[in-house]
Amino acid sequence: MTTSPVGATAHPTRTPDAHGSPDPTATPLGFGVGARVTAAVMTDDYARVLVGILSRLDETGLVRETGDVSTYLGGHEAHLQRYLVDLAESLARTEHHASLTVVLSRGCPGEVVCELPDGAGPRGTEVPAPRRTGRYASAEWALYPLADQVTAEGTAPDHMRDIYAAIDHARELGTFRDSAHFVTRLEGDVGEVIASAVAGWLLVGRSVQHVTSHLTLSLNSPSHEARELEEEAR
Repeated sequence: MTTSPVGATAHPTRTPDAHGSPDPTATPLGFGVGARVTAAVMTDDYARVLVGILSRLDETGLVRETGDVSTYLGGHEAHLQRYLVDLAESLARTEHHASLTVVLSRGCPGEVVCELPDGAGPRGTEVPAPRRTGRYASAEWALYPLADQVTAEGTAPDHMRDIYAAIDHARELGTFRDSAHFVTRLEGDVGEVIASAVAGWLLVGRSVQHVTSHLTLSLNSPSHEARELEEEAR
């Protein structure tokens, strides 16, 4: 079996330069909002499958740069969620075992297209609504609120408080399954699983400037079939 990064044969799109913006926090790119994405399909003709999927995805509102390890996507969080759900759903519809690895980041002072002024603070945005796809996914999720100082409003950093609040939101969406070493396990419709991770990332971002999150999804895994058989036998 072989794997390939998302868009390995696609031409990179140049990232717009956000330097010189009077308020870098006013725009997603100015605030360093983006994702690193890698997809793998367990089939001999993975390149054909991936290129076909990528050619049909809607990149509206996003910039993309593809390398030999991963693909960078930059833009508004709602556009990122739409793209990730479309990509995951398309991978699932191949019926091949596939995986999708996503690293989300926002508010990073060292982001290539982002020069945040000192004390820039958080950037709030609406949490996109989940979209059901009818496709099952299991996932491992980790969230990192990178806050090290008291905010202007007097809120002290408390990483676990923010992480538990995000997990509680996943419980409300019905995607939380359990906790494991270093990760939280999510299961359910792939659209709702991705929405859970994006929502946690954004909810923490209302009080923390720099937030990152890791999400690894498994689609059409042979172990999913065994799980379904066990559930039917109960």
